[in-house]
Amino acid sequence: MTMPPSSSRVVSLSLRARIVAVAVATALLAAVAVVYTVGAARRAEPTDPASAFGLDHGRLYFRSAGAGRVARLPAPAARTTAADGPACDRFYAATGTALCLQRRPGIPPRSYAVVLDRRLREKRRIALTGIPNRARVSASGRMLSWTMFATGDSYATTSFSTRTSILDTRTGYLIKNMEEIPLTLDGRRYHSPDVNYWGVSFARDDNRFYATVSTKGKTYLVQGDMRGWAARTLRENVECPSLSPDNTRLAFKKRVRADAAAPWRLYVLDLRTLHEHPLAETRSVDDQAAWLDDHTLAYALPGRDGRASDVWTVPADGSGPPSLRVPDASSPVRVP
Repeated sequence: MTMPPSSSRVVSLSLRARIVAVAVATALLAAVAVVYTVGAARRAEPTDPASAFGLDHGRLYFRSAGAGRVARLPAPAARTTAADGPACDRFYAATGTALCLQRRPGIPPRSYAVVLDRRLREKRRIALTGIPNRARVSASGRMLSWTMFATGDSYATTSFSTRTSILDTRTGYLIKNMEEIPLTLDGRRYHSPDVNYWGVSFARDDNRFYATVSTKGKTYLVQGDMRGWAARTLRENVECPSLSPDNTRLAFKKRVRADAAAPWRLYVLDLRTLHEHPLAETRSVDDQAAWLDDHTLAYALPGRDGRASDVWTVPADGSGPPSLRVPDASSPVRVP
């Protein structure tokens, strides 16, 4: 049966209308896709001002107490730059990786370990409990460790408990609590419910580490093995060890006075001879000192004129007096 001419024209017009409608819809979808892609790309761009504030070789970084953010010194004798870094309560960094411990208000308050890249942009965030206390990054940037006060807020008293974690950024493996590591004390396997660890410091091989362990009212320096997952005590009365860049010495705080308010003094231990010597800083330092190089240590002390803390430096060989380096600051670290 032959379709009437008028019917053919109607079908042709209808088909054309459909084709035009499909073409218009396709164009609209393409335009929407372009707009969405551009918008997503813009949203993906970091808006935090810290994105323009990265980890640069040789610079001294620290937490500005006034701003609550990370700041840096461009050169040994220069003044501080603006505190354009991330907001942190504790900070440490090395070779393209930074660790920022944050405490946020709320009921209850929230704490986080934030892993940052070379431009100080967030890569991973881990929810924590407690008060941020110690932070360390291995020289390669691979291994991270942090210590939180689970109860209490000072090592000067006996009424405190800590929780220390280790993160392998290469594998993503997180050890939530170091207390699970098998401990050998005085040559014998040791078990006790009051064991606490804090103040981890990694060797260059990312396997060996040093830390403090406390039990039965005493503190010990332990040497740990990540691959073997074991730790053994080396000597008594060592807290917050910090391994030198050449991996030959440990800076630490030693309890030398019974006064609970000011009990410690900074020492350096030679790992080859096991000889220790005090530094010229005679004030009590409740901090994990940081090596700026193989000859200089930096640490925080309570500040003057109402400041929360100041960063001081002192020669590691005990030969010279301490020097005020950065007022109103804490968490010093020189990026290698």
